[in-house]
Amino acid sequence: MHILIANLGSTSFKYRLYQMDGSNGVVIATGGFERVTNHEEVINQALADLIDQGNLNSINDIDAVGFKTVLGKDLSGCVDADDTVIAALEGFREVAPAHNPPYAEGIRQFRQILPDARLVALFETAFYQWVPQAAARYAVPKEWHDVGIRRYGFHGASHKFVAERSAELMGRNDVAESVRGLYVNGPQEVSGEPLRVISFHLGGSSSVTGIRNGIAIGTSMGFSPQSGLPQNNRVGDLDSGALPYATKALGITMEEAERQLTKESGLQGVSGVSNDLRDICEAAGGGNKDAQLALDMLIDSARHWASSFLFELGGLDTIVFTAGIGENNPWLRKAICAGLENFGVIIDEEKNAACMASEAFISSDDSKVKIAVIPANEELVLAREVYRKIN
Repeated sequence: MHILIANLGSTSFKYRLYQMDGSNGVVIATGGFERVTNHEEVINQALADLIDQGNLNSINDIDAVGFKTVLGKDLSGCVDADDTVIAALEGFREVAPAHNPPYAEGIRQFRQILPDARLVALFETAFYQWVPQAAARYAVPKEWHDVGIRRYGFHGASHKFVAERSAELMGRNDVAESVRGLYVNGPQEVSGEPLRVISFHLGGSSSVTGIRNGIAIGTSMGFSPQSGLPQNNRVGDLDSGALPYATKALGITMEEAERQLTKESGLQGVSGVSNDLRDICEAAGGGNKDAQLALDMLIDSARHWASSFLFELGGLDTIVFTAGIGENNPWLRKAICAGLENFGVIIDEEKNAACMASEAFISSDDSKVKIAVIPANEELVLAREVYRKIN
């Protein structure tokens, strides 16, 4: 079975073509286009390239197309990418302006170009459908909640993969099997002691999620991808009173304030150096105090959210680091786990230092809590979920 994963940006289109054998998938082709002004043209060009390169005999060989949609109004889950999905994307166009419009247009184009292929949307919010209402609700008037203002959470594909793979590594195949079928069957009861995981997705944007028996119980991101930890150039959490005050004190419009919070804040805004952690680390090593503060704030926020989930979970079995920053920075993993020995969290410095973008346990042999690095592969996760949806 051939599944095409479409990654659509406002001016970009990237794709991966998977050959699926059950839930296992192999990438047989990748490609992409930048500075896109017409998605229909580049989609047709991509399909022509796949045929010319011998990866497909014809476009009819594509059985399904998967879309990693971000946020839909009144809709989540792994669902057929139909008019309902397009309406949900359009309904939150203003909340996710860089993602929702291109995905809505891309779905329309693929529906015309590949009328016989199954189109499937996996919302980034899908993993959080079963978060308790007390953890998902904001303390706003009911009218606000009724129009969709609540904590949704993001990076769902990544955290769901962590939930599944960490269960396998911990020998809890019952939990792993429940996670595999989550979007098809819903949460399933599992026997025995609960498996309690805290998942750190640390990358260009970051989030922390608490997971019990493969089900998310809460996450650091909220209504939009602008929330939670300080992101590369997005503010993260901010008191609602700061926005109207800033517009008056700085003499700027609400639109300009929002632009600064989403383009010039986060690690970039604090460090004054860059939105790239490598540049910030280099500057901090050279004595730049603002750069060091940005790193300290990232660590503090990650630990803050993890500690809240530790209380809610009532204990901890596994800590997982994933995504580009989490997989490639032993010093950051060490800093997040520092001083937690009395909680049974003991990192092995040699194992940690040796682990770079590879799957491994990095906890010491006498650590009660297992600490793991699990590389992210969100495209494969999406391909698997599409396969499960259509079979």
